[in-house]
Amino acid sequence: MTGALLRAADTAALDGMSDAALVERARAGDEGAVRTLVRRHNRRLFRVARGVLRDDAEAEDVVQETYVRAFINLSRFRGDSGIATWLTRIALNEALGRLRRRRPSEDIAAISELPADDPRIVAFPSPPEPTPEAEAGRAQVRSLLEPMIDELPPDFRIVLILRDVEGMTTEETAEHLGLRPETAKTRLHRARRLLRAALLERLGGFGDLYPFDGARCAGMADRVVTRLAEEERAPTGP
Repeated sequence: MTGALLRAADTAALDGMSDAALVERARAGDEGAVRTLVRRHNRRLFRVARGVLRDDAEAEDVVQETYVRAFINLSRFRGDSGIATWLTRIALNEALGRLRRRRPSEDIAAISELPADDPRIVAFPSPPEPTPEAEAGRAQVRSLLEPMIDELPPDFRIVLILRDVEGMTTEETAEHLGLRPETAKTRLHRARRLLRAALLERLGGFGDLYPFDGARCAGMADRVVTRLAEEERAPTGP
């Protein structure tokens, strides 16, 4: 059997293993197990990080850092929860930490007291005129959403329109419809759930959002293995 075929067979065998079995092999220094775990959990970790940071590049950095921290400290993983849960917690904590470290350059309250001609105040230009492309995009969104809104139960639909389309407050909506604010909130929540369900049915779900596979996935495995090798070579102290 050639080297390429052997590697393919090894990969297939590893792909068929449970996370627990892969973790044990990774603890023993099996690079293939490390790569398999990386490929298996990339998408979830990327989506978690991106959901917090809303930036692809930074989210990818979080994923890499998550794997490096996890594999360096794999001896501390007790298995009380699955490795996927453990990795997700690490990624979420790393992403939230980065988010907390972001600081505005000026305190908002202080800026509000500055005179209008202060050089630190940057005037935002007026919104540009809509382009034909933007108008076409809006038309596509309208053609998708309007029939779905029309299909909502009337009591839910009117609350959704007043709150989300007209931009009324909950109190204004309740007053217009002769409802208690709590009732308006409940109907809006149910209307949004129904609308989301209709979107999922029409679009076939959102399972292909933020893909993290192919060369991108393989590249992450390469970078994690390289980082782990660097950590092993680094001096451990005096």
